[in-house]
Amino acid sequence: MKLKFDKALSLVAIGVLSVIGSAQAAPIYEIVNIENFDLKGTIDGTRNGYAMAVNNQDEVVGISKGKKKLSTEDIAGGIIDVEDGISGAEEITYSVLKPIEANNFTITTSANAAEGAWTPTFYSLAGTTNPTDVGSDGELIINSIDTFFYGLNSNGTKVGAYTGVEKTLPYVGTSTTQKLWYYRDFELRAVAVKDDVEFSLSPPYTTYERAQSGDISAATVELGGSSVAAGVNDNNLVVGYGSTALVSSSKDRIDTCITSAQDTETDNPTPLEICVQDSQYPDTNNRRYILYQTRALVWDLNNLDDSGVPGRTELPLGLTPSADSTLIYTSQALGINSIGDVAGRSHVYRGGDTDKLYFDAAYWKKDANGEYQYNWVKMDDEVTNSIAYDINDDGILVGSYQKYIGGYLRNKFFTLDTNNPEQGIVTPNDFQTTLSDLSSKPKDINNKGQVVGYVESTYDKEKPRPKVGFLFDNNTSEFVNLNDRLVCGSKGYEQNTDGEWVRHQVSIQDGTGETLTYSSDIKIVEANGISEDGTIVGTAFIRKPQYQTDPITGNVVVGDNGLPLFKLDGNGAPVTAYLPRMVILKQTSGEACTTSDSVEEEPYVRQGAASFAWLFALPLLWFRRRVKK
Repeated sequence: MKLKFDKALSLVAIGVLSVIGSAQAAPIYEIVNIENFDLKGTIDGTRNGYAMAVNNQDEVVGISKGKKKLSTEDIAGGIIDVEDGISGAEEITYSVLKPIEANNFTITTSANAAEGAWTPTFYSLAGTTNPTDVGSDGELIINSIDTFFYGLNSNGTKVGAYTGVEKTLPYVGTSTTQKLWYYRDFELRAVAVKDDVEFSLSPPYTTYERAQSGDISAATVELGGSSVAAGVNDNNLVVGYGSTALVSSSKDRIDTCITSAQDTETDNPTPLEICVQDSQYPDTNNRRYILYQTRALVWDLNNLDDSGVPGRTELPLGLTPSADSTLIYTSQALGINSIGDVAGRSHVYRGGDTDKLYFDAAYWKKDANGEYQYNWVKMDDEVTNSIAYDINDDGILVGSYQKYIGGYLRNKFFTLDTNNPEQGIVTPNDFQTTLSDLSSKPKDINNKGQVVGYVESTYDKEKPRPKVGFLFDNNTSEFVNLNDRLVCGSKGYEQNTDGEWVRHQVSIQDGTGETLTYSSDIKIVEANGISEDGTIVGTAFIRKPQYQTDPITGNVVVGDNGLPLFKLDGNGAPVTAYLPRMVILKQTSGEACTTSDSVEEEPYVRQGAASFAWLFALPLLWFRRRVKK
């Protein structure tokens, strides 16, 4: 159905799964975006790919992220083809003294994609260019706008968000080399694309207005605010969240910026736009100084005003803040069904007790007057927080809660029949007959009651647990590991001359001129969306060799033949790691692969490569690591 986008992937490599396989009633799947045992799961110029949502017409939207570090001092003006391996990640930093470089690009694909079936292609959102495009001077065009697709309906309407375009001001200061200041008008803006027309979905609050008081002058400051579109139904109702007010402590920060910009006694006062931008970025301790109250929102693409702006409805918060409260209260709308019921979460006082403020799963339904009413998903006191991701047309809501199990804080997937909420939530038993301590999160549910998401696959207590995508049938309570329902060809196996399934051997040429080989391996780590016919999209890890990089410059090390050098282990074999790539699963009449073997290498942990947890972090203003310089 709709995209749910809390992509809390763990980028530890995945070993042989220890969980028990599931009942034979579950469908058998094949990965359809495979070509020559490689996943067509990202676009050129990026390193990672994520499928975020699928509709009933076999159309898929996603995100391609992570720039490759292509430059090398060994090849003047040359470009190194790094498709065969993993190069060092290019660090993207933000500062008002540095150009803004995009690192996230929207992509689409389908069974009838123009570039070939299920081949992901770049989608230009908010005027962005393909990450491999070059200008008239032959230089690579650097985008300053990050773009994200999170949801898709059966009419092809896409929703997501984008950042503001880079703007500049002449630099005036003590530096003799700095020429420009860099900033943007907003940090994040919700967007919908309907019939190839882009609709910018602004939040209710974007501008700080200061009234004159005594010696304090009136002032107007454009902050831009923040908004995200998370899902869309077939009636073109878009759900998400956005800024509705400025947190009281942030007003003092902006007043300081105003005073600094107006200081005529300072030789080089910091421009107001730059001071505001600097405060929007997190500092070295990840603290932000401009924060917003955030509320769940619904935009109606079928209801446009005279300016072509979609109608917007703010959903009720789960509580009524006191007039003198200085706290940040937040609600988020994340999923919506065809009749307009909304799933998400909100701050709430549990049981009306003002001493019990929690961030809990919620849903909103319209009353007889057509007004949305807030509904709390009742949680026990042991639950620290909860969230709802989606709701289907039967009113079945899916989400997760967090609580301590066996002394460890775990997330557990739950369902709720919103037509009978008094029955309470139901927690599936995943791979056990009783409640386990395996963390699990659902991401989507279709109208057949099929739920997809991810679940931990091992019971290790003291180290990060690998995750696998799951399929859950709410009607039968059958819970399966999607990797156990794949045909062998979708797991990196091929048949030898004896008819036995063995790992496909990938051959690569090294910068030394030698041909190296390694075993192919594909593992589904998260399922993010499921259509009515059972097509599943998500993220898989694919095994790739690592390039050698210069420890000082970070550039790829190139051999005399102009090809990159690979890292080798003690046996002279390539050192491999896992990269996240878009994956698309279709049901097939084949047989589930029963072959199992061990990949002998230690998992390679990629730092900060694929986690989407930041999409639910507050304040929701930024996406990549930013470093003050």
